[in-house]
Amino acid sequence: MSRSMKTSVTGVPKSENPALGKGPKVPLSNTVKTKGKQQNKDISAYRIQRAWLSHLDKTMFQLLKHTICAAEHHVTYEILKKVSPLEAELVKDPCMKCKVRFRFSGEKFPPFIVFKIFLQTEGHGYKYFSGKKLLKPSSEAVVDVCKIMGKKKFYHQIMEDERLFQKFKITDEIDIVTLKDYMQYSSLLDETPASSGGRNNYWRRLNLENIPRTMIMYDIVDYAETGIISNRLKKEMKYLLQRPKTEEIHQRQLQIVSEVRRPSCFSSLHPLYRPYQQQSQIKHLGRRSKQAQMKVEKMKKAYKMAKEKDASAGTEPQKDIPGPKVNHPLHPIF
Repeated sequence: MSRSMKTSVTGVPKSENPALGKGPKVPLSNTVKTKGKQQNKDISAYRIQRAWLSHLDKTMFQLLKHTICAAEHHVTYEILKKVSPLEAELVKDPCMKCKVRFRFSGEKFPPFIVFKIFLQTEGHGYKYFSGKKLLKPSSEAVVDVCKIMGKKKFYHQIMEDERLFQKFKITDEIDIVTLKDYMQYSSLLDETPASSGGRNNYWRRLNLENIPRTMIMYDIVDYAETGIISNRLKKEMKYLLQRPKTEEIHQRQLQIVSEVRRPSCFSSLHPLYRPYQQQSQIKHLGRRSKQAQMKVEKMKKAYKMAKEKDASAGTEPQKDIPGPKVNHPLHPIF
């Protein structure tokens, strides 16, 4: 009875070693530790990545800041001359008292640079003449304008004015009540084209085409757009990223950014004139047929043979050629 009680209910005897039928047990604490370590590594890598990207953004912003300051104080005329030569001449005129301002714009980083021309009137104000203000609706001049412009273009202008009024609510001097309204009206005039009665003096974007290539300013803007650093910018990067402790250091940084330098490609160019010896050493590359090569070799051989004959003829001694005897009057002939 004792043996039958020890046997299992199914009739299969139990094995003596209970560990043979079961796999090794893995403690849960080890899996939790490995997952925790992996998460800590990911968090650390993420922090390092964020710190490095933040450092790059700060570097980029500092370089762009130097570019704006240098463009506004040193190379305004050179930049504006490439954008619009007529406006550059007006800015250069001391009677106009114009000021070009630069600033950042854009919705993403890195920002792009925009510029705008301001006229300093010293509190006297200025006035723009446009047909939209001078011509009254009830005058005969408006009828003549409609005939000259054509009905389609005239009606389009009226509809455009109505659209701007519905959008901004302040599109005429009559709508101005407060100082805020005046600033909004002035900004709208700057953005409105001259054909519609505006000033056409909006914030314009500064592209690489408007910056001279001989300046580091070009390399900085190119680095902001493409992310590629030039060798010329790498050399000056350490000094440009320093915090200027004095005004002299700041001016020196702006001078480096706006300084006109000789392009590196010019140093590798050779002069057009070459001495005769150097010209003879140059081998003309090109494809020639076998017949042409054989003709050239024959001509060279013939030229060498003719040259050797001339040289041998010049080195031979000259023989006495017999000729008639001449009787000298002082010596008698025997």
